[in-house]
Amino acid sequence: MDGNKRWVSGDLQHPDRDPNRRQLVAQEQEPFGSILSCIDSRVPPELLFDTGLGDLYVMRTGGEAVGPVVTGSVEYGPMTSGTPLIVVLGHQRCGAVKAAYESFRDGKPLPGNLDAIAKALRPAYDQAVKEGGADPVETMSRAQVTLTAADLRSNQDLAPLVAKGSLAVVGAYYSLDTGAVEVLSGAP
Repeated sequence: MDGNKRWVSGDLQHPDRDPNRRQLVAQEQEPFGSILSCIDSRVPPELLFDTGLGDLYVMRTGGEAVGPVVTGSVEYGPMTSGTPLIVVLGHQRCGAVKAAYESFRDGKPLPGNLDAIAKALRPAYDQAVKEGGADPVETMSRAQVTLTAADLRSNQDLAPLVAKGSLAVVGAYYSLDTGAVEVLSGAP
């Protein structure tokens, strides 16, 4: 979050981004966090948290959609090297969430494998419909983050790490307008 404050203020440190760091992490890595975020080109976790090479495991999928391969990728850091933090990072004006929302609302499946993303986002759509609100896509985006973080927190392999306090699973939301990350759930 300190890195995000630097991102918002423009007082960036650009840590760990030089040939010396590259050589240091060439043989082994010990990232301090795992980030599951969206594929959106405006939401690069390494930049918006002002981190460097070897600092983060990053998984990116449309709308933070998950399935077995993505979940396994998220589990990798905590289960193999003790990475103590997972952040599920949603964002404002998510195109994947908007497409899924409109697909469900209009009863028109998305083409190709895009429909798999929409299907993965169905629980967030159902929650958004139940909650209502002025901007249902925004509501759905936030629901996707909190539902995914809760699912990871209760995952059979991650839950024991969370219970003993060696892993935090945080849901967070990025504002495209301000650059700020807001913690929604799971703050340690």
